[in-house]
Amino acid sequence: MSSDANQPSADEAAAGVRLPLFYRRPVPLSSVDHADWRLNSADYGFAADTAFVPLVLTEIASAARTYPVVFAGEGAAPLALTGLEQTNLFVADGVWAQDAYVPAYVRRYPFGFLATGDGKSFVLALDVEADGVLSSGDAGRPLFEDGKPAELTRQALAFCDAFQGEAAATTAFAEALKASGLLIDRRADVTLPDGRKLGVDGFRIVDAEKFAALDDAVITDWHRKGWLALIHFHLASLDRFSALLALQAGKAPAAAPAADPAPSRSKKA
Repeated sequence: MSSDANQPSADEAAAGVRLPLFYRRPVPLSSVDHADWRLNSADYGFAADTAFVPLVLTEIASAARTYPVVFAGEGAAPLALTGLEQTNLFVADGVWAQDAYVPAYVRRYPFGFLATGDGKSFVLALDVEADGVLSSGDAGRPLFEDGKPAELTRQALAFCDAFQGEAAATTAFAEALKASGLLIDRRADVTLPDGRKLGVDGFRIVDAEKFAALDDAVITDWHRKGWLALIHFHLASLDRFSALLALQAGKAPAAAPAADPAPSRSKKA
């Protein structure tokens, strides 16, 4: 797994750090600078070459039905694994698999939030180099009308605001997992039908034995916060490694051998 699993959020792009996943040139939206700009319908081709997508807390359950959900990076950010190599196995010809959950991080693109100078507030931004972003013409939907945000922009602002609100809760969950010592390094080793071997590492999962031995007070607290269910969804999602292998091999999931997430001392995450 690439070290890019510890991607910064879109909000960090203005602070001079590396650009977040997918974004090439995010800039704050302006009713003056982008008065005539429009957004045409675009596909998911921008996500075709990524093997992971960040998740927020409220979508872990939905994502776990399709992908292995793991944790990576110093912040133990939750991720949906979408491939075993640098390819998204759920995107073909720009179309996301119909029966697969599409993470919010993907759905908000090409919009996002950028932090202001004080780092405490955010502005809506647009990746001006994204496919479908048009600086002129009549195609697509307008970003502004009569100098005011159009419906498309208002919807994007509401979506990104909700996403940003979930970020704090997601961080709190990840920090609690780290502080409790539940996370352990793992790797998945698989062999394709053609004999080629793949190794996916740099991620962490919850240790089931340590989880079962949690203090009663912690269990009560986490139950009230809804975290216990999320951990169960995470653990159940690890069975989806076999589905990834099946997709990689071009076979039906029922015929695919299971990947074995074996203990690892890897510190790449």
